[in-house]
Amino acid sequence: MSQNFEVQELLIAIALRQQNPSILTTDFLKYTGIVPSEWELARPPVITNTAAQVVFKNGVSIVAEVNRVIFAEAIATKEASEVEIPAIAHKYLQTVKQVSYQGVGINVRGIAPYEQTNFNARNYTFSNLLQPGAWQDFGSAPMEASVRMVYTLDETQLYLDINEAQLQYPDQTTKPAILFSANFSHAITQDEPTARLSAIGVVIDKWQDDVETLKELVNSKFLNNQSYLIDVPQSETPQVVIGAN
Repeated sequence: MSQNFEVQELLIAIALRQQNPSILTTDFLKYTGIVPSEWELARPPVITNTAAQVVFKNGVSIVAEVNRVIFAEAIATKEASEVEIPAIAHKYLQTVKQVSYQGVGINVRGIAPYEQTNFNARNYTFSNLLQPGAWQDFGSAPMEASVRMVYTLDETQLYLDINEAQLQYPDQTTKPAILFSANFSHAITQDEPTARLSAIGVVIDKWQDDVETLKELVNSKFLNNQSYLIDVPQSETPQVVIGAN
C-alpha cells in the first residue's frame, strides 16, 4: 500500500491515583475476560514491584505502573473495526474498580517515508522546520534534531514530537522517514468518580477522531501534498529506528 502518512501505533494511557502493578498477569487478564483466552503471548510477562508488562502475538501490549495503565497496539495493517485496545481498556476499567482513575491520553505514532534516494529525514527537518544557522555546525558528525509542537484543540491539548528516523526492513535495506508522535491530552473535569470514569470512556470511544486529526495535521500542514510515497508490502513491515540518518 502507498500513502503519504501511515499510522503505525495506537496507545491509550489512563492515569490513576495508585494501583498495585503486580495484578497485571496473563491469568488475571484472561480469567476476568479483559482479553480473550485464546490470545498467545509474544514473550514471557515482566512483573516487578513498580511495573508489569504483558505482550501478545497480535501486537497488543498492556503495561501497568503505579500511577497509570497503558494499552498499546500496532495498527498499521488493521481496519478501525479490527483495533482491539479500546474495548480492552473499557473492560479493564470495568474490572479494576478499586482505584481512582484521573485522566486519559490518546497517543498516535506514524511515519512519513521517502522513496527518493537523495532525500533523508535530516533534509526535511532542517529545510522545513528549523531556521538555518551556525548552531547546526558543531561536533564531529552532523547533528540530529527533534522538534515538539503544542496545539490547543478545543478541550484537547495536542503535543506533537517530530523525529528523524530510518525504516529498517527484514532484508536489511533502509529508507529515510519522519516519525510523528502525537499525544492528545484530554481534560477530565468531573470530580465524582463515576462521572469521571464515564468521561474517560467517552474519550476512549472517540480515538478515531484523534487519529484523523493527526492525519489531517501532518498531511496538510507538514507534507504539503508532496509525493512522499513508499510501497510497503504488508508482509514486510519495517522497524522504525529513531535518530538514524
